[in-house]
Amino acid sequence: MSQGVNQADRPLVRDDAEGGRDLFSKFDEIIRTRETLLASGVEDPFGLVMEKVLSPTRAICNGRDTILLGTYNYMGMTFDPDVIAAGKQALDEFGSGTTGSRVLNGTYAGHKAVEDALREFYAMDHAMVFSTGYQANLGIISTIAGKGDYIVLDIDSHASIWDGCKMGDAEVVPFKHNDIDAMEKRLRRIPEGAGKLVVLEGVYSMLGDVAPLAEMVAIAKKHGAMVLVDEAHSMGFIGEHGRGVAEAQGVIDQVDFVIGTFSKSVGTVGGFCVSNHPKFEIMRLVCRPYVFTASLPPSVVATAATSIRKLMHGSNKRAHLWENSKRLHAGLRELGFKLGTDEPQSAIVAVIMPDLERGAAMWEALLREGLYVNLARPPATPAGMTLLRCSLCAEHSSEEVGTILGMFERAGKAVGII
Repeated sequence: MSQGVNQADRPLVRDDAEGGRDLFSKFDEIIRTRETLLASGVEDPFGLVMEKVLSPTRAICNGRDTILLGTYNYMGMTFDPDVIAAGKQALDEFGSGTTGSRVLNGTYAGHKAVEDALREFYAMDHAMVFSTGYQANLGIISTIAGKGDYIVLDIDSHASIWDGCKMGDAEVVPFKHNDIDAMEKRLRRIPEGAGKLVVLEGVYSMLGDVAPLAEMVAIAKKHGAMVLVDEAHSMGFIGEHGRGVAEAQGVIDQVDFVIGTFSKSVGTVGGFCVSNHPKFEIMRLVCRPYVFTASLPPSVVATAATSIRKLMHGSNKRAHLWENSKRLHAGLRELGFKLGTDEPQSAIVAVIMPDLERGAAMWEALLREGLYVNLARPPATPAGMTLLRCSLCAEHSSEEVGTILGMFERAGKAVGII
């Protein structure tokens, strides 16, 4: 006999005429925006398909040989021969997945090895690896700051940070982006003796701008707050050893938690937190997004560990990536484009568009030229802003950067933006 739900017991999906609200009605505005955009004939900027990846900087996208300027592959590690070999060996020796949580059957030798590599990379006592960078923020923030605690954070923080705040049920106190005085004013208003966590990012992913961490960390400590810094977009690239903006600004030893990801400079997938807090290891038993998620496949942690150890000796790559960033930023400014920062601050160069329609037209014009960048709009970007985000790679040659500038010039003139 079937164990299915009786038809009479099924919940009804009602439309407005029947007296119930369509649960999808909250998305009507974005549906209309998307339909209007696609009705103009532009290719779907959020539906790009890479049919074949040729290298860290080139792929066949929507049938075209394309330069990639819209990935987070900052250090170009995705095709590193040692990284690929480590992944293949782990796949052969350990299989395709663990089918279990880290606290059950999901900790293999490779998971310990990648955490060892992170501890060495950051010169910190503890490292905890998550299945995604999103889960790292979600898990750490929601676990250490709960009901009755306060989180002071930058208004432009990543979605995973906001979601971690909401999941933990702490009091959330945002401040104006990169505004040191506003951050201190919020800290002063928090009741004496309350638990306080300040959450910052090293590089903000939309505009590519850097936080004034040295000043902000000092203020946080003056007010008795713990500090978490998300270095997703700076790890591997910024700082003498690639440890991020906190290292570059000389405050990494004062930061309580550093969050990062494997999906940018490391070149695979996963997330992590490193810390010197003496009680940090208890997080493995109390952090729900860690306890209740299957662990990363053995091949993934093998590639990550190999990549991280190679990034320890990546000074030449870091220097070349800085040269690429400076050249692209200067070239785009000379062409007349409006950029997200006055000077290059990271591997991200944001090109501000007048509106979504012309932004989409510019995105498509660049794709037809053979260049892929990210089209970004609210809520990912600051309110009302549409931009094209360029993410440079250490494997982009000087010649490729010159080619990219030519593509921007032709596309910009064709669309009427410059």
